[in-house]
Amino acid sequence: MRLKQLRKMRRITQQKLAMDLNMNQNTISRYETGEHEADYRTLILFADYFNVSIDYLLERTDNPAYYK
Repeated sequence: MRLKQLRKMRRITQQKLAMDLNMNQNTISRYETGEHEADYRTLILFADYFNVSIDYLLERTDNPAYYK
């Protein structure tokens, strides 16, 4: 998942992202390392936060565009 890449591009710490999304920093870390996989609701939360598509998060496309 591109979570770490998006977070670093925006210069956001794991702690800041966790606080903004009402999560634990360790949870963010586990998603970034692949230790845990995000469920559907969490993927939507990340996609909305970074304004990208879920397919982009999951590396199914290189186009980050989000279409409503």
